Amino acid sequence: MTDTSFPPEAPYDCARCDRLLSFLIEQRQAHADWYNGPVSSFGDDSAQVLIVGLAPGMQGANRTGRPFTGDWAGDLLYGTLAKFGFSNDRFDARPDDGLELYNCMITNAVRCLPPQNKPVAAEIHNCNPYLTARINALPRLSAIVTLGRIAHEATLTALGEKKSARKFAHGAQHEVGKYALYNSYHCSRYNTNTGRLTTEMFESVFENLKANL
Repeated sequence: MTDTSFPPEAPYDCARCDRLLSFLIEQRQAHADWYNGPVSSFGDDSAQVLIVGLAPGMQGANRTGRPFTGDWAGDLLYGTLAKFGFSNDRFDARPDDGLELYNCMITNAVRCLPPQNKPVAAEIHNCNPYLTARINALPRLSAIVTLGRIAHEATLTALGEKKSARKFAHGAQHEVGKYALYNSYHCSRYNTNTGRLTTEMFESVFENLKANL
């Protein structure tokens, strides 16, 4: 593990990344009624399963303040979680919709909105201690689902594992210490529209996960 002195959630006034902070300030000026800050994890504090995404989306979590809420990626993710019993199926793309997660939590490798949805390496590095702390704060955690290569590699770093030791591939499973890592392509509209990721492919990752819990 890396630095464990960080809290599991970044403070709203986090200023570790100059570029991201400047971009958020721009969004606060343009959209004063949006959340526009580091997005905290969402879910069950006693979860066995942690889902790690990339970063908040412009129209999604950066607007609403809850991971994967308000954009297409959340529709697929939360629909899948409901199908496999990880939620109460109350998702309505609003942070006040009454949605509750069961035995799982959702977080991001980078907690702030990056321009063009593309964080740079330094930003992923700067945010990694929060991911480490998030993992350490879940006492029953045994499985981590990584949505995309960047989330996978950030999780490996948080676990003190070399990136080269566990290559990302959709549907792959890796054992890292006491954790089982499950890889999936990110459930973004781009990936689903291009056919890189189908609903069936995405659900198969969670079917495998559920069978092994």
